[in-house]
Amino acid sequence: MTSRAAPEAVKVKRRSGSVGQKQTADIEELTSSGNKALQEGRPQEALRYFRDALKAAEQLQDSRVLRACSFNLGAAYVEVGRPRKGLDFLRHAQPGPKADRLPDLQFNLALAHDALGQSREAATYFLQAAQLYRSQGDGCSEGDACVEMSRCYSRTRDWALAAQGYLRAAESYRVANMLDYAATALSEAGSHMTQSDQCNQEDIIGVLSECLSLMGSITDPRTLGELYLSVGVSYCRLRSFQEAVQCFQKALSPAAKWPPLLPKVYHNLGAALNSMGQFRSAVDYHRLAAGLYGSQGCRGDQARCFSNLAFAFSRIGEEEEAAESLILALQGFRDTGDYLAQAQVCEVLAECYLVQRKQHKAVQLYKQALSALSHCQDSGGIQDQLVERLTATLQQSLTIGPQ
Repeated sequence: MTSRAAPEAVKVKRRSGSVGQKQTADIEELTSSGNKALQEGRPQEALRYFRDALKAAEQLQDSRVLRACSFNLGAAYVEVGRPRKGLDFLRHAQPGPKADRLPDLQFNLALAHDALGQSREAATYFLQAAQLYRSQGDGCSEGDACVEMSRCYSRTRDWALAAQGYLRAAESYRVANMLDYAATALSEAGSHMTQSDQCNQEDIIGVLSECLSLMGSITDPRTLGELYLSVGVSYCRLRSFQEAVQCFQKALSPAAKWPPLLPKVYHNLGAALNSMGQFRSAVDYHRLAAGLYGSQGCRGDQARCFSNLAFAFSRIGEEEEAAESLILALQGFRDTGDYLAQAQVCEVLAECYLVQRKQHKAVQLYKQALSALSHCQDSGGIQDQLVERLTATLQQSLTIGPQ
């Protein structure tokens, strides 16, 4: 979210005398140039303009102009990643009780606190900004403030508060007739509700259904694909896999027009079909997702696809195909340094070899799993289980004899 400077160039009361007139003209021109640079994504340039404007304002005996210039400079400092310095200028922008009635000031104070990692303080300022924007009838800005507030609550894992913020954002965007933004806020609300123990399934489904009802007016393929994907994932968390599959299938067409999204849709569609027991259909989507992730260099995601593919193969009795997929998954997790995933894949692959009566290979895999777990914290329970299985497999190997 971008910092918000004054919506218009500072208006300075004209003073008599050529020197005063030149100063006021300079401040107005510098502020206008700074606002333009900020809006066009040139924050460093905006910073220079606002700094020069403040220097010029200090020579005038006009506290209102000085506060406005301090506000703009503070917002610019937040934008360039110097929130602590920005906070100092923002606090000087409007001393006294009137500061609580300026929504853009509250918004920028929130951004500064958020950038400093002070999520709860930031959420409080974003809420104040949202309330002030509402009093001004600015639904768009109110929605933006509520979204930022929800992100703060999400970072502190306050899922219910985050969901409430997104629901309020959706309401504000609908008032502003920004239906694509409203749908996105609803999808986020549903996602956070699924992570909260304070929300029941009926309420969550209601929010997801409301989101879907708004999507008929959205034409941008990326937005449409991402929304269907997000809602589908929420349905999966509710274990409503039939509804999830329908969402993922609807995401296929718009995702095809936005290639980075397509493997995620394939990946989730395959996983949902796995959960429904439709393993043969799932195999094709796992393969497609793995291929696309590979071409994008996403080794971790590709490895997870191979794991899902192995599960599907094992459930339809194709153990050799399952083992080959697990080997590919294991290599991917090694490439990304995911030791816990390595241990899990080694354990499953060992079980595949046991089905094929290849005890020697199973022993090697259990040992590799234990080695991978040595790099993980809090793996005691899993480690004990693996030791037991390794011991049992070694005893079985001795009974069967050399392979």
